[in-house]
Amino acid sequence: MIDKAQDGHECEIRPKKRTLPQNSIMWGMLGDVSAQVDWYGMKLKSEEWKDIFTASLKVQKTVPGIEGGFVVLGEHTGRMNVKEMACLIELMSAFGAEKGVKFKSYGDD
Repeated sequence: MIDKAQDGHECEIRPKKRTLPQNSIMWGMLGDVSAQVDWYGMKLKSEEWKDIFTASLKVQKTVPGIEGGFVVLGEHTGRMNVKEMACLIELMSAFGAEKGVKFKSYGDD
């Protein structure tokens, strides 16, 4: 394919991106954590838990926001490869076990 590429084209070799089943598992687990865990007296949405887990996995930077508060900079799960996504799911599973989360069965189809 590289030899056949026309001028102006690029070739990229990278690890395979996360899979759709991994994505489904992640969102199911995020829903379970969101429904069952109080975080410092707050109920967080699945999207907010995703930010917490990805920040933990990637040790992301936190910077002051323009209007106050803080903003987490960093990784989006859509850019993760299969191995990174597996690590994220493992992190979520360990956190859930520590907090007593009862996960539904995901990915058994």
